[in-house]
Amino acid sequence: MAKADLSSKRLIALAPDGWVKWVTKTPDMVAQNLLDSEFQWISRDTDTLIKAYSPTTGEILALNEFQFRPDPRMPRRIRAYAGLAEEKYNIPVYPVLINIFPPEGNTPILDHYESEVLGLKARQDYRVINLWETDVEIAFEPNLPGLLPLAPVMKDGASETILRRASLRLQNEERGEDLQRLLGIFATFVLGTNLVEQVMDLERQALLESPWGQAILEQGAERGREEGREQEAARILQRQLRLRFGEVPELVETTLPRLNVEQLEELSDRLIEVNSLDEFIAALPPITEE
Repeated sequence: MAKADLSSKRLIALAPDGWVKWVTKTPDMVAQNLLDSEFQWISRDTDTLIKAYSPTTGEILALNEFQFRPDPRMPRRIRAYAGLAEEKYNIPVYPVLINIFPPEGNTPILDHYESEVLGLKARQDYRVINLWETDVEIAFEPNLPGLLPLAPVMKDGASETILRRASLRLQNEERGEDLQRLLGIFATFVLGTNLVEQVMDLERQALLESPWGQAILEQGAERGREEGREQEAARILQRQLRLRFGEVPELVETTLPRLNVEQLEELSDRLIEVNSLDEFIAALPPITEE
């Protein structure tokens, strides 16, 4: 079997005109061609350069950068990448960052890079598109087939109905099997492997035979390891509470599994200091309902 082309360039190449209109929010923008986006020290499957033209703005380069989750290092990367692209092609650059999944923890979602050295300032703005905030129905517009494989991670997209609709639409695209595989990869992340296999008749191994599939697998494994550490820390703390105070109230039983490792470790230290169960309960952090 030929290696599947599941890069961002493959998605955008399905309908570059519609894509560049969408990311630039410019109805009269027309894609001219997709350019070589590899520089001497940069080579990724997550970025694509589109040479485009609009009567109102002239010629531009639309730099499309995908990332799984917001990364605080990305602004510096986009600044460097935009500069390299403009130097190589001598065309103004319009950078766009597409975030696939929401941030974990308190990671900020930045829309620019800025620095200052001895009074000299540098700034690079870029447009940010968060797929989880983007209405999934946009993916079903005729001019944006490149969004179909990403439909499950878009707003209101995590459903069997959306998965079936997107899968059916992709059957009509060139190399639709590859695109359905990518759809399966993202659907697996939000719907689970079993449902995706049932709906799309894709084998588990086939879902992972791509750089994006491997990245999602690694994210899932890391998340599983973190959840395992949290569960173990919660069990240990519950056991310590029973040894010291006897029966543990339901409030504590339900709260501990919802805390992260750092919070559980702090409570373990607090358990040594308190004189009563009530003191320990008072030290429990508030739980925000999702």
